[in-house]
Amino acid sequence: MRILFSCRPAYGHLFPLVPLARAARQAGHEVVFATGPSFVGTVRELGFEAHASGISVAEAEEEARRRHGGADVPRLLITMFADVLPRATVEDLTALLPTVKPDLVVYEQSDAGAAKAARDAGIPFVSHVIGRSMPPEIQRRAAGEMAWLWDGAEPADLMLGDVVVDLWPDTVRDPVVAALPMVLRMRPTAFDLDVPMPEIDSTKPLVYLTLGTVSFTATEVLREAVDGLARLPVTVLVALGPGAPLDDVPPSVRVAGFVPQAEVLRRADLVVHHGGTGTVLGALAAGLPQLVLPQGADQFVNADVLAETGAGAKLVGQEITADAVTEAAGSLLDDPAAREVAQAVRSEIAGMPDPASVVDQLTALVRGRV
Repeated sequence: MRILFSCRPAYGHLFPLVPLARAARQAGHEVVFATGPSFVGTVRELGFEAHASGISVAEAEEEARRRHGGADVPRLLITMFADVLPRATVEDLTALLPTVKPDLVVYEQSDAGAAKAARDAGIPFVSHVIGRSMPPEIQRRAAGEMAWLWDGAEPADLMLGDVVVDLWPDTVRDPVVAALPMVLRMRPTAFDLDVPMPEIDSTKPLVYLTLGTVSFTATEVLREAVDGLARLPVTVLVALGPGAPLDDVPPSVRVAGFVPQAEVLRRADLVVHHGGTGTVLGALAAGLPQLVLPQGADQFVNADVLAETGAGAKLVGQEITADAVTEAAGSLLDDPAAREVAQAVRSEIAGMPDPASVVDQLTALVRGRV
């Protein structure tokens, strides 16, 4: 079987697909990626065939702002995800699919134009969760403008369709995803980039701090977090991703660009981060408590869910000060309650199907349509 994975050109959109893509390749299937031009090289470095398709979220936001100026955020998001982004993907994939000739298209949930292109070509398609679902109120507002994507055959979810690969364990599950007609549960599986593990002081507890590969530009938040954590008797490892270097850090703080996150999580005692889904699920899979400092998108929902379930704590907006970070992180390190909840979720995750099992399900799904 030949499987095409379609995603936006961003780490948080690509990386969640890699475990399933690797499992498919390990099972003997051919794997091809379609992503924005700026990420074709990144995908090829991971060892996959890759083709240019679609545009980035930043490019779509620029176009939406050009059209609507100072419109409210929901209006901009609807223009981006109901029109600008999917039309670019549809145009490029419509030309690419006859050449690649996939038997199945797997698209990450923000890339719904791939579903339209696959449907038009008569190719089975499945969405892949990378975060929380679009809020129901936004879906209702966007329904008319997204109708063209589905040609009147409106699915259960306008972005996710009817069939989805779901990474969320039960304790923190997205109820919208759980209600879809066909849900293929898959264990969130970390993979490491081919980068070295930084040397760190292993005699003290390790706190892993990251604001991801988008929110890393929130330099004031990062500085408050660093200053607050440095007051604790811990070693702090900061992963900046593609961000600019962080200067003048205390001796207990180690700064890196990209890190082998799976290895870091195996050694960490606490994770302090922006609330991106990959880090949330990675920390839960490692049984670690989390302090979330959300910066945008569905990070606020993730922060709420972790706080409500007791697997972590959150600081939002003006609450993010060095003093507050010191207090919240210190409490999470000293109080076993959050760790116990996180470890219970880790057990849930361990019992979920692995990517190889999901590949078998996808194979059966495609064969059932032949």
